[in-house]
Amino acid sequence: MVLGGTPSAKNRQKVQQKRIEQGVENNSLTKAEALRLERNAAKIHRQTMRDRKDGGVFTPRERAKAQHRLNKQSKAIAKQKHDRQRR
Repeated sequence: MVLGGTPSAKNRQKVQQKRIEQGVENNSLTKAEALRLERNAAKIHRQTMRDRKDGGVFTPRERAKAQHRLNKQSKAIAKQKHDRQRR
């Protein structure tokens, strides 16, 4: 956790991965949807790691960008899990 009770990008990524896994287990995500969400999660992870490497400091602007990407991913997971498609 980061100061102020805001979850870190790393923790949010773990939670989102767990949501994807649960969607596969309970058949609320198709294999194609899960694969697409996992690819996007990997892309977000790479972008976040690249931001952290630049100068060794994760600036407030980079943190905001990471949170924005994670917000979009979270919405995509929710949308795919509740779109009534089944495996």
